[in-house]
Amino acid sequence: MTSQDSGRALLRHHGDVDAAPGLADFAVNVRTPAPPAWLRDRLVAALDGLGSYPAAAADDRARAAVAARHGRTPDEVLVLNGAAEGFALLPTLRPRLAAVVHPSFTEPEVALRDAGVPVRRVQLWPEDDYRLRADLVPDEADLVVLGNPTNPTSVLHPAEVVASLSRPGRVLVVDEAFADAVPGEPESLAGRADLPGLLVLRSLTKTWGLAGLRAGYLLGAPELLARLALPRPQWPVGSLVLEAVTACCEPAAVAEAEALAREAREHTAHAVARLGDLVVVPPDAPFALLRVPQGQRVREALRDKGIAVRRGDTFPGLTADHLRVAVRAPEEFDLLVDALRVVLEEL
Repeated sequence: MTSQDSGRALLRHHGDVDAAPGLADFAVNVRTPAPPAWLRDRLVAALDGLGSYPAAAADDRARAAVAARHGRTPDEVLVLNGAAEGFALLPTLRPRLAAVVHPSFTEPEVALRDAGVPVRRVQLWPEDDYRLRADLVPDEADLVVLGNPTNPTSVLHPAEVVASLSRPGRVLVVDEAFADAVPGEPESLAGRADLPGLLVLRSLTKTWGLAGLRAGYLLGAPELLARLALPRPQWPVGSLVLEAVTACCEPAAVAEAEALAREAREHTAHAVARLGDLVVVPPDAPFALLRVPQGQRVREALRDKGIAVRRGDTFPGLTADHLRVAVRAPEEFDLLVDALRVVLEEL
């Protein structure tokens, strides 16, 4: 394997690889192992329609639900097979130079590099608590990609700082996959139709336990979404995805997501208190970045004890001593903390 292939393999590493069957899973940032009963019922009810091709009317309903949820119009919505599809479509825009903010979710860089797009990494640093500095983004970049809140640092950047990166002639992609896990979504740009070139990416995976279904959407100007959708095949999104997007954007579901976000904030406070100075930066989302001595050995020892955590060295700018852990309910999270303490004492 060449060094280039090895680097790509690291960027393609995600938490599901660390979370093998049978392990207590603190590696994957999905809130629940299965969708709630009401959502399962909606999906089950849609099964009888699988003999027909996905209907345009179903896509219309899904886009209308998303638009109403964010104060947009339906033509400003593109339903996706998971947020990762949104990243895979970015090369369609033919950017001259893409700036990707790191450490962050690595799929955008993989998609762009695989398509031959020049990529400049914009590295954020622990000295700044991994906060976004707009002056680090090269002026010549006509595509900028960042996460908010950011995976794996769990940092929530101020909306005005993110918005300052928007300008004519540039596409600004903000990955808000975890935005609905933050109470009130205070720094979201999902409702901003006034910023030129803005694309906001949303996922339904984390809150609703839908990682296996692949459901998400893009928000942006209609002409920009049309360019992105150009290479997609006919019937690009299945009927179950359209039903899930519709259901999860209806008012009752949005209210439930907000309640879950408030609960997750309490759980995160408990996790931070238990982990102490192992936490690199106070988390704004329900996962935390840790730095532990002998991180690889710690991760392997936890695995031997039946616990999975996410390795951090596959994120540009982080090291083998970095681990990402998903926040769970206190009684479950305490199992991780107790095991971690034992491992650190043993080492």
